[in-house]
Amino acid sequence: MNLKDLDLAGLTRAVAPAGGSPTAVLKLFASVFAHGASSMAEVREAPQVPRAMRDLVQARGRLPSLTVVERRRAEDGFVKYLFESPAGGRFEAVRIPLFDTKHVVCVSSQVGCALACDFCQTGKLGFRRNLAAWEMVDQVLRIRAEADRPVRGVVFMGMGEPLLNYAATLRAARILSHPAGLAISAKAITLSTAGWVPAIRRYVREEQPYRLAFSIVSAIPEKRAALMPVERTYPLPRLVAAVAEYARRRRERAMLAYVMISGMNTGREDAEALARAFEGVPVKVDLIDVTDPTGRFQPPDAAELAVFRDHLQILKAPVARRYSGGKEIGAACGTLAATQSGGTVW
Repeated sequence: MNLKDLDLAGLTRAVAPAGGSPTAVLKLFASVFAHGASSMAEVREAPQVPRAMRDLVQARGRLPSLTVVERRRAEDGFVKYLFESPAGGRFEAVRIPLFDTKHVVCVSSQVGCALACDFCQTGKLGFRRNLAAWEMVDQVLRIRAEADRPVRGVVFMGMGEPLLNYAATLRAARILSHPAGLAISAKAITLSTAGWVPAIRRYVREEQPYRLAFSIVSAIPEKRAALMPVERTYPLPRLVAAVAEYARRRRERAMLAYVMISGMNTGREDAEALARAFEGVPVKVDLIDVTDPTGRFQPPDAAELAVFRDHLQILKAPVARRYSGGKEIGAACGTLAATQSGGTVW
């Protein structure tokens, strides 16, 4: 049994043959995640765990770990980790400093990505495989172990489409948010989606407690399809309907992530299309500068951004600009490609 791949319910089932109280299972769970046990010896020393359970874990349990291939620190404090898994493949995570008091970790859910968004370096890799829950959790565990401040948030905005790896991603989120796990508030865990509508609707039906962020890029179908091929599978009206249901059921504004590309999606017609598409839907908009190492796509300059923000007043919704840091080390939004890169080795 892979102890890092089990949420509390899964661990309870796995050790049921050994008996033991719910408290004993909780102590075992906490030893793996809350205390970050690095060896089976540490797990076997968990307090208030009966001998039969210890013996079962010793006989069947294992505690795999990711290898840190490289760490790179940017001038703005962002740190990118390149991981390698014993299951195969390399993928990246980013440690994001926030308010000088805490960190948020941006994790990957897949090796590569099948959705092939035109402005995203991960999409150019193609899809390699889904990550297991433990591989997602271990990204946070490894980063937390050497962080200089607590990890208080996790965003599934790294490599891959989280909702195409639904079961494993949600299991990872349960482990991350459990009080005896990594104790990260469910409200501080966000899954980003390019618009995989069936999984969004499932997510809403199941009343998952974590937040979703919806990548829009353009509300003009032809533009969106050119930049995000998922538009051809699940056209914007279907996505808008799913977003509306998400906002209604949660009684909160849905977060729209809008990657800005100069001369392409920052005009008056783009703002008007966004307002028409989401009319009556409570939303808030995060504006993100595109980062494209090839130079093909450029972010708007200050003047273009100011004009676009003026146009967006038609939305009558909160609009914020999200800082996308770590550009020089390939840690910015859309640049994770599982390669060794520039910046300062740390």
